[in-house]
Amino acid sequence: MGSQRRLKVRQAEIRERRLSMRLPFRFGAATVQEASQIFLALEVADENGQVATGYAAELMVPKWFDKNPSLSNADNEAQLRRSLAVAVDLATAAEPLTAFGLHAAIEPSQHGICEKQGLNGLIASFGLALVDRAVLDALCRINDVPVHHAIAANLPGMDASTTSDLAGFDIPAFLSGLKPASFLHLRHTVGYADALTAGEMKIARLDDGLPECLEEEIRTYGIEYFKIKLSGNPTADLERLRAVAAVLDRLPHYRATMDGNEQFADGAAVADLLDRIEAEPALQRLRASLLFIEQPIARANALSTSVAGLGSRIALEIDESDGDPDAFLRARAQGYKGISSKSCKGFYRALLNAMRVTLWNGQDGSGYFMSAEDLTTQAGIALQQDLALAGLLDLGHIERNGHHYVDGMSGASSAEVQAWSSSHGDLYHRTDGGRLRLKVERGRLALGSVNRAAGLGFSEHAAQATFASL
Repeated sequence: MGSQRRLKVRQAEIRERRLSMRLPFRFGAATVQEASQIFLALEVADENGQVATGYAAELMVPKWFDKNPSLSNADNEAQLRRSLAVAVDLATAAEPLTAFGLHAAIEPSQHGICEKQGLNGLIASFGLALVDRAVLDALCRINDVPVHHAIAANLPGMDASTTSDLAGFDIPAFLSGLKPASFLHLRHTVGYADALTAGEMKIARLDDGLPECLEEEIRTYGIEYFKIKLSGNPTADLERLRAVAAVLDRLPHYRATMDGNEQFADGAAVADLLDRIEAEPALQRLRASLLFIEQPIARANALSTSVAGLGSRIALEIDESDGDPDAFLRARAQGYKGISSKSCKGFYRALLNAMRVTLWNGQDGSGYFMSAEDLTTQAGIALQQDLALAGLLDLGHIERNGHHYVDGMSGASSAEVQAWSSSHGDLYHRTDGGRLRLKVERGRLALGSVNRAAGLGFSEHAAQATFASL
């Protein structure tokens, strides 16, 4: 395996694919019915003249990165395209650097340029995250190794240059100690508009061979982990939680998380909901199963007021507030214990925050944690890069919802479907109609082929087939 070689990004190719949701996905105040997935290919050369192409992809979900109601979905997508364009320009203009050195060198400029253009930290992170993953994928292919081997040997050259609080932490030892999981439990998202039982479905059945309500999801996939979306309205949320619990309580055991998606004004509003839950007999099993609440408070206020009192009752995690490298530090100071891992926010950011979890728990054992969350990642490049990251960090379970709201690898050519199914048959299955869909067995996602593939979680043959069909 090679050393920490300097890399030069030589050229880039950006493509898109439009997707329609088979079911509307409601989170917070937004309901999404269609979106575009953006794809990036970077040609990268190392200092010895070896060349490889690295790939990355992400769904451009509207009304999450920027929830300004005056912006249209098309406006939100344009923001994300601009972020990627800025990051690509910075990466191609940069001098040869290690993979992490390139990330560290352009991150300040990426955020600075985006800020001047009215693009927030999450949007700025989106473009850089895609570039980082494509460069890392190329680095793995140059060395012909899976990403977990590259990280264990620290081929990207990770250091504390972007996180001074980790200056004394043994980063190489942490990275070499990471052992990728062989599977992850799927944590199914219960969207706020989702039907819970077949009997209550308000729209005509799709009958497309996929489950269409919560009880069918459980029966089809054997799921035992769930993520429940909240609205911020305590009366409506309590009614919704009763209905969800009525389905989940049929299971012999389950674990759940709740996601506020910034719909609560402050910690007092979250505490009020928690009080109501704890006073409701029908919600006692759900309360006992609850692992944490994700980003309940709007990002404008989330990190400016202490939530220590609420945090002593239930673990709290930031997600949308994680817009820059130091967000977890500010969150910790206010009483948050957790932070999400999402590929759209950055592969390196997740690793560095995982180091903080290890460091802080070693200092005071206070239960800091990281969870794997989804942004409706789609079958193929995006999904597998996210699984590779969560598996590398061995996070146990991962929110996964893209396979439920979009019908498999929607829009893929037959050649693309064949390439992915032949390369990653443990993760997908083909329908009689030629669709490629996520394979979930006993509530688990198998990571064997993700961990074996040279690159960041997928075969080059499969990625090339995707780009050939775009």
